[in-house]
Amino acid sequence: MAAKQPPPLMKKHSQTDLVSRLKTRKILGVGGEDDDGEVHRSKISQVLGNEIKFAVREPLGLRVWQLVSAIMFSGVAIMALAFPDQLYDAIFNEESVSSKTPIRLYGGALLSISLIMWNALYTAEKVIIRWTLLTEACYFAVQFLVTTVSLVESSRMATGAVLLLVSRVFFVLISIYYYYQVGRRPKKV
Repeated sequence: MAAKQPPPLMKKHSQTDLVSRLKTRKILGVGGEDDDGEVHRSKISQVLGNEIKFAVREPLGLRVWQLVSAIMFSGVAIMALAFPDQLYDAIFNEESVSSKTPIRLYGGALLSISLIMWNALYTAEKVIIRWTLLTEACYFAVQFLVTTVSLVESSRMATGAVLLLVSRVFFVLISIYYYYQVGRRPKKV
């Protein structure tokens, strides 16, 4: 017995049938405007979202500030790890330090933060940039408080420490400024 051959496949030309295409797009829920006023061309773009919507409008100088911060954190970390006596002497004008371990631990913590700073320099995600700026601002604020308490306890005002305090206030202000600028909602055009 000869096997019965199936009938040839017939192609439906629904791509050229305008009514059929509109019905299909309506069922899928694409082609119309959503709540934000965007028109999605496909269901995939509707589900995944439009990447232009999530692009960060970067404030002027943000990437320069991130680069300067990463270099600054890395430089101080390497100095604290390799030359703890010189770092302590530069800030507090005291030659001897009782133990190098706390300064080296400080250098290790700064090196960890600097790695985060370097990675944040290459991201375009708003949340990561904001968290990095907030981390930086918190670090500078804590360093300001710790240095101030240390100077009050020792009742001496070293020039390096005062310069450090002024720079930390300045750095906190810059980091907070960029934190709020990155978090600001873009104006609709």
